[in-house]
Amino acid sequence: MKKKIVFISDHGDPLAPLGGEQAGGQNNYVKQLALSLDKRGHTVDVITHWADAKASAIEQFGSRCRVIRVAAGMKGYVPKSDLYGMLFDFYDEIRSRIDLSSYDVMHTHYWLSGLLGAKVAEDYGIPWIHTSHSLAVAKEQATGIREEKRMAAEQLILQLADNVVATTTSERKLIHSFVADPSPIKVIPIGVDKNFKPSLQEEKMQPYFAFAGRLEKTKGIYTLLKAFRLLVERHELPPSAKLVIAGGDPDKIDMQKKLPTDPKLKKAVKGLERHVEFIGARTQRQLADLFNEATAVIVPSTYESFGMVAAEAQACGSPVIASKVGGLQDVVRHRETGIHIEKENHEHLAFAMKLLAANREFARSLGRRAAAYARREFDWDTVSKKMDGLYEVVMFEKQKILVGD
Repeated sequence: MKKKIVFISDHGDPLAPLGGEQAGGQNNYVKQLALSLDKRGHTVDVITHWADAKASAIEQFGSRCRVIRVAAGMKGYVPKSDLYGMLFDFYDEIRSRIDLSSYDVMHTHYWLSGLLGAKVAEDYGIPWIHTSHSLAVAKEQATGIREEKRMAAEQLILQLADNVVATTTSERKLIHSFVADPSPIKVIPIGVDKNFKPSLQEEKMQPYFAFAGRLEKTKGIYTLLKAFRLLVERHELPPSAKLVIAGGDPDKIDMQKKLPTDPKLKKAVKGLERHVEFIGARTQRQLADLFNEATAVIVPSTYESFGMVAAEAQACGSPVIASKVGGLQDVVRHRETGIHIEKENHEHLAFAMKLLAANREFARSLGRRAAAYARREFDWDTVSKKMDGLYEVVMFEKQKILVGD
C-alpha cells in the first residue's frame, strides 16, 4: 500500500549541511529514512523550521520527498531551546499551508515535534509514531542538568503516541525506567548511508585518529584532546600520528590553519597544533574517506541515544573507541567491533588509542568484524522495511479504533 507520510522535524532540516550546531544525527536520520521510504514508493513531506532564510519554502528531494519550511514568525536560525515558545505559531502556520487530513501516517522527531504531533493527532486523528532521538533523562544522567519542562513533555508524548520507535534496546529500557505505562515501543536501529563502506585499500596510510561531530563538551571533544595530549607528551604514538576532527560551525574554525578560533578549544589544543587538524563540516562521502583511512574513530560522548558516527565508521571497516553510555553500548560491540571506555576518562581513552595504534593487526580484525556487523544491522533498506511495517500496524490499529472494533 502506497502511503502519504508526514514527518515533523522542527529543528532538524534534512537538507541542512551536516556538522553545524543543529545539523547532526537527527537531520541525517530524517533524510535517509525519507529517501528509503521514497524508494518503497511512498510520498514523504518533512515539515521543519525555516532555519536558513535563503532556502526555499518548499524543496524537493528524492523522487517523492519534500521539505516544507515553516517560519512560525521568525525566519532564520533559532536555537532549539527557543523553539518551544514558537510552537503555537508553528502549528497555526502548518494548518494554514498544508492539508494535514491528506496524510495516512505521521512520524515526529524529537520532543518539540512530538508536542506538535500530539496536537495534530488530536485534531486530525492521524496515526502517530514518535522517535525521541534524545531524552531529557539521559541528558540529566550525562550532564546533571535537569529540564523539568522537557521531561514532562516527553513523558506525555511517550504515553500519547500510537507507537514509539527506540533505536536501541538501551533506549527502550530507559523509556520504561521513567515513563509509567508508555505506548508500545518498537526497537528499529538507524541505517547507514551507502557512502559508508570499506575502501578497497586494506592497509592504512599515515596513522591518525578521527572524530566527527559537534565541538561541544557533551560530545567528548575535550576528553579526546586531553587523551591525545597525554599520548603526545608521553611519546606513545608514532611521530607522524595525527588527530583529525571533522564538524563544528565554520565561524569557529580557521580553515587555512585547520585550527579552532573558539577560545576554549584554542586553549585545549595549545601545544598540539602540529598534531591536530580541524577540517570543518564534511559531506557523507568525505566522512567515509576520513573513516576509511583512520586507525580508529573516536566517539567519546557523555551520552548518545544511538551513536550515528559509530555506526557509519564501522560500516567503513574502522574500529570505534566509544564511551560505554546510552546506545553506544549496543551500536559498538566491545572487543568485537571496537572498544568501550568509561565516559570522561581521558586516561582510559588514551590507553585504548595507544592499544590500537600499537597493535595494527588487532585494529584490522576489529575493523573487518565492524564492517560485517554494520552491513547486517544498519542497512537503510532493512530499516525502512521495518518502519513501513510499523506504519501498517499503527494504521490498522487506528482504523479498528475508529470503526469501534
